[in-house]
Amino acid sequence: MINFNSIDYLKYGNLKQQLAYDILTENHILKDLQEFDPVLVGTIPIDIDIENSDMDIICCWTNKNNFVQVLTRLFTDKTDFKINLNEELNYITANFTIGNFEIEIFGQISLLGINWDTGTW
Repeated sequence: MINFNSIDYLKYGNLKQQLAYDILTENHILKDLQEFDPVLVGTIPIDIDIENSDMDIICCWTNKNNFVQVLTRLFTDKTDFKINLNEELNYITANFTIGNFEIEIFGQISLLGINWDTGTW
């Protein structure tokens, strides 16, 4: 079974997965987001991506303002950077491009106690 909490499996995947691994590691994206428990999700990790699939990273925050500040500090200089705060549903997205990859970071308030491997409390 693949451990999706680490992206090491991407090193041995298809060409797009290997390129995703390179982008994420060379730019320290997951490392820089470590305090928010980032996980790469979507079509690329499970090898069902299409030509223009983006990289989706989910995060959990306990302080919304801190999350916004960190995203802005880390990625404001990236191509096409934009951030969206959805006050009604209480989530934040940041989008930008590195190389040929569009990247979307989704963050929502932390659900403390959830086991992300099993989806159970």
